[in-house]
Amino acid sequence: MKSLQLDRPHAIIVIGIQGSGKTFFAEKFASTFNAPFIEQAMFDHAVSDEADAKALMTSMLKEMLKTGRSIVVELALPTKAERVDLTRQLKQAGYAPLYVWVQVDIETAIARSHRTSRISADEYRDRMRRFTPPHQNEHALVISGKHTFATQAKAVLRKLSGPRQTPEPPHRNQPPRGQIIVR
Repeated sequence: MKSLQLDRPHAIIVIGIQGSGKTFFAEKFASTFNAPFIEQAMFDHAVSDEADAKALMTSMLKEMLKTGRSIVVELALPTKAERVDLTRQLKQAGYAPLYVWVQVDIETAIARSHRTSRISADEYRDRMRRFTPPHQNEHALVISGKHTFATQAKAVLRKLSGPRQTPEPPHRNQPPRGQIIVR
């Protein structure tokens, strides 16, 4: 497949709860479009201290941003504050961030999570509490963790390549919305 060629580099940040299908989508999307991929879990497993893991990931991300290539980043449980900080960092580097929120029902997420990792139910609930869903002003694209990769990828590509959403100006002969003209 071709590389992901856009008018400016994008950072596709894949977020969601554990077991939603983030890693499956992010790895496959990055592989399909030959884009560099960073997964937060890589750093969490490499370093025992959470602060060290975040510092290592931040350092790796800074190096990737120097390439000017579109990248795919998978974050496990970002809070809104972490997403705001990441967005600021990406924009300063000339990147357009796109948050892709992978959603799935809780029962499926728990079942998948128990298959892929050996965490207790209490630890899973604790991790769930740390996740802050995107606010509507973050303009995250929501995809289903139960859809096929092809369906998920089409939604992301549509968002990346589609025209920017701007309100249409009122037609010449029509009053602006909310106004009534009496003749």
